[in-house]
Amino acid sequence: MKIKEIKVFVCNPGRNFVTVKITTDAGIYGVGDATLNGREMAVVSYLEEHVAPCLIGRNAHDIEDIWQYLYKGVYWRKGAVNMAAIAAIDMALWDIKGKAAGLPVYQLLGGKSRQAVTLYAHASGEDIEDTLNKTEDLINQGFKAIRLQSAVPGLNVTYGVLGDKKDYFELQGNRPLPPEETWSTQKYFNMIVELFQKARERFGNDIQLLHDVHSRLTPIESAKLGKLLEPYNLMFLEDASIAENQDSYKVIRQHTTTPLAIGETYNTIWDCKDLIQNQLIDYLRAAATHAGGITALRRMADFASIYNVKTAPHGAPDLSPICFAAHMHLNIWAPNFGIQEFVGFGNEQSKQIFKHQIKVEQGMAYVSDAPGLGIEFDETEARKYPYKRSYLPVSRLEDGTVWNW
Repeated sequence: MKIKEIKVFVCNPGRNFVTVKITTDAGIYGVGDATLNGREMAVVSYLEEHVAPCLIGRNAHDIEDIWQYLYKGVYWRKGAVNMAAIAAIDMALWDIKGKAAGLPVYQLLGGKSRQAVTLYAHASGEDIEDTLNKTEDLINQGFKAIRLQSAVPGLNVTYGVLGDKKDYFELQGNRPLPPEETWSTQKYFNMIVELFQKARERFGNDIQLLHDVHSRLTPIESAKLGKLLEPYNLMFLEDASIAENQDSYKVIRQHTTTPLAIGETYNTIWDCKDLIQNQLIDYLRAAATHAGGITALRRMADFASIYNVKTAPHGAPDLSPICFAAHMHLNIWAPNFGIQEFVGFGNEQSKQIFKHQIKVEQGMAYVSDAPGLGIEFDETEARKYPYKRSYLPVSRLEDGTVWNW
């Protein structure tokens, strides 16, 4: 079964999504997600000019060989643009293989390890009370794991809080220049303990609570935060510090027993190898779209399982529903799966472009048994929503210093 055509689509139904569609000479097609928020067109150019011409005529069933060819053969390995392109090709090929076999992808991986996938939802408020009210709403919807984020008093914008944008999926739909936000670690510390103290007082200990620092703290500040939050029994503290220097997490680990999660910006297993084998983290947050697809994420999951590290794939709204579908197949299979981040399936426009049968009930997601990834991409609908240049925000300290993102 030969690869006949590779097409790349960019659409913006509130967010920019880059979608790859591979068609074979057997008439079977597969789709993959290549979205790289804020650098979408770099991936598009790479796919169209450098990847697609190399794959026409190759056997679509040779997923492993094609992955190795694109990763090792390029000479310039790794990198966000390169790995997002590889990821999309990889997802599309798994989709094709599943359709050819008449089986969902999780069956090709080895079958189910569980019947449903546990999700965690987001409660992001303009103040502590607003966050707690949104938490209660999510609990009433059946979610048993919730990430808490609250705006920090005295700062203009705080990561994880929508501000004047009420629709999560419109938040970054059209940002022609990067917005700049102010950060103060001291003001953040003045708020954060009160948030979790009041959450436990109000909701008790049966609800799993999580928090995302988004790498805004130094390692010793992260250690201090983890220790302060120990009484509130978090499921995990996410992206406490950037880990370009993986030894940074030794500083955090030796001071706190709060579980640690990281990985949403990782592109390969090499980014997290030391963190995993030295047992410095508890959850790996790598995403299929940004870390080389299903082939690569399966390899990461197996490696992590040796060291009792669970998977908790990134699930932000700047990953398309195709990526979420890929995660569902990995999650239902992986013996060491922990939890899946979930912010919904997008707005109505997005739902018309990416059609699937994934069901969410009582905070659990149920994977589709349709062949392949179980998701359909509507080219005609996608063309209605053209690309808009959009950037992630840049954080600065109150004195103007560019800070970690």
